[in-house]
Amino acid sequence: MSVPEAVAPHIPVLLTEVIEVLAPGPGDLMVDATFGAGGYTRALLDAGATVHAFDRDPDAIAAGDKWPECSENPPRLVLHPRRFSEMVTALEQAGIGRVDGVVMDIGVSSMQLDQPERGFAFSHDGPLDMTMSRSRPNAADFLNEAGEEAIADVLYQYGEERQSRRVARAIVAARPLATTGQLAEVIRRALGYRPHSNKGPAPKDPATRSFQAIRIHVNGELDELEAGLAGAETLLGEGGRLAVVSFHSLEDRMVKHFLRDAAGATARASRHLPDAPDGAQPTFTGVTRAIRAGEAELARNPRSRSATLRAATRTTAPAREAA
Repeated sequence: MSVPEAVAPHIPVLLTEVIEVLAPGPGDLMVDATFGAGGYTRALLDAGATVHAFDRDPDAIAAGDKWPECSENPPRLVLHPRRFSEMVTALEQAGIGRVDGVVMDIGVSSMQLDQPERGFAFSHDGPLDMTMSRSRPNAADFLNEAGEEAIADVLYQYGEERQSRRVARAIVAARPLATTGQLAEVIRRALGYRPHSNKGPAPKDPATRSFQAIRIHVNGELDELEAGLAGAETLLGEGGRLAVVSFHSLEDRMVKHFLRDAAGATARASRHLPDAPDGAQPTFTGVTRAIRAGEAELARNPRSRSATLRAATRTTAPAREAA
């Protein structure tokens, strides 16, 4: 299904695969947990579904409010300006207890990356923000106020930066930091980056890992993902489909383990521990292997190279928290 450029300028990755997994149809009730530029939502609406879409970015909500489906009676697009970890509460307030599908596109959107004033990327200099909700505390607050050890822990845990302590020391020494350009230069100098080498292709900018780590920390992204997966398990009715696209190994690992555990495929941690209680039933079935972009999509959208889709179908068993 095509996504009109005027409506959603950034086509989401693995769109065809996501829609095949969700199999939306007329009358279906779907949740787009990460509305963004609305690419998945547009495809779901085109299939005749009603969509409840979540986004904490006020820019995304403002753009979505202009869609004609918001003005239908009843509306086929309902926007929720809040975190997707709150989807259960939000839908309960709307009188909805069950949905037919949930899609999540985890991480920062291309739309946010392309706006220097949002402070997510170092390709263009901008204010050191990185918050999806345009709120405080932001990246500048964290980097200018946190202790060296706390900064190093974030860089190591969320960015897998091996030299996290060296980078954190350099950040503290360079304070106050105000722009993405300043931060990127501090990180590059700390890691001895030489971008103008004539031998082979240019190496990956070493600031990438630290920027990713700071963004994940400032937005609480892994906690958000954990709560969102649990929310989807609660909301999906029998046969409901869950599709999650992630771009980072930490996120993909969380999704993989969540679905493995939910499908009842987790091995017992130790032979000395008791078996799971009798009657515990899998809450998901049909868990897919990792799905990645094909060559055609990779050629037209380099961002899809790091994308991984995992999906599963809800069973009749009660959600594990409820059980």
